[in-house]
Amino acid sequence: MKYTLRSFSPYAQIVFSAILLAFGYQLFIVENGFAPAGLNGIATMVQYKTGFSIGYMSLLINIPLCTLAYFLVERTFAVRSLCFCLTYSFTFLYLQKLGLDAFQYVTEGHDTIYPVILSGVVGGFVYGICFKQGASTGGTDIVAKYISKHRQELNFFWVTFSLNAVVAAASFFVYAKPGAAGQLVFDYKPVCLCVLYCFISSYIGSYIIKGTKTACEFTIITTHPEEIAAEISQTLRHTCTKVTGEGGFSHGEKTVLLCVVNNHQIVEFQNILKKYDDTFSFSQTVSETYGNFKKIK
Repeated sequence: MKYTLRSFSPYAQIVFSAILLAFGYQLFIVENGFAPAGLNGIATMVQYKTGFSIGYMSLLINIPLCTLAYFLVERTFAVRSLCFCLTYSFTFLYLQKLGLDAFQYVTEGHDTIYPVILSGVVGGFVYGICFKQGASTGGTDIVAKYISKHRQELNFFWVTFSLNAVVAAASFFVYAKPGAAGQLVFDYKPVCLCVLYCFISSYIGSYIIKGTKTACEFTIITTHPEEIAAEISQTLRHTCTKVTGEGGFSHGEKTVLLCVVNNHQIVEFQNILKKYDDTFSFSQTVSETYGNFKKIK
């Protein structure tokens, strides 16, 4: 039996994602002088300045937020987000005690871009899985969800971006280092690393949310529906949906065929359409396909 990530329950996927993110923070982030996105980025800066663990800070922030989300946003979303936050926090606390020094990517201020890329990919994968399962990683995601629900004119992702921009700006001051004569030396590098992390994680997360099963949808307006449909089924092993329409100029009866094909079949599909006159078609990319119809034999 073939197992995929979808084979597991939403909570199993959420728990797995939380554990993965905890490893990402411990291995690539905490020792490299930059803050990632969201309230976990604030927790990272707090740990950097005071030593107070990200795990405890995450609990203090996210338990109240998830409780509020339960009453003010959506219950399933709140419960699943709480499941993620608890798993992430306790896993991170355990990893701190476990001691992973031999596996940590510590750059000592040189080539920090590499752990940012690694942690950004991990973070994006986790965000994508959580959102697909109707959950979040807590923090700014919950705040943004609440704001966008009660202020629907505000886009969720723009709200999240704005909150992350505040974290990036704060890192400019938090990671300043003492210089000569006791003056602080400010550096834009932590800000750039935070922005890069946000970009990478957002890109990967968006890619996962949209799905990887892309296809091409053709809309065909023709007077040869039967011939085209028969050739598509024989050649490409696909079928069509027929819709009867009327020409806006000629007022003649037209048939509209809707068909979704795999990307590698686009050229063959176009070659079929070239055989028929009085036929017009356009296509668009489909991010992901759902459902399962009986295969043509």
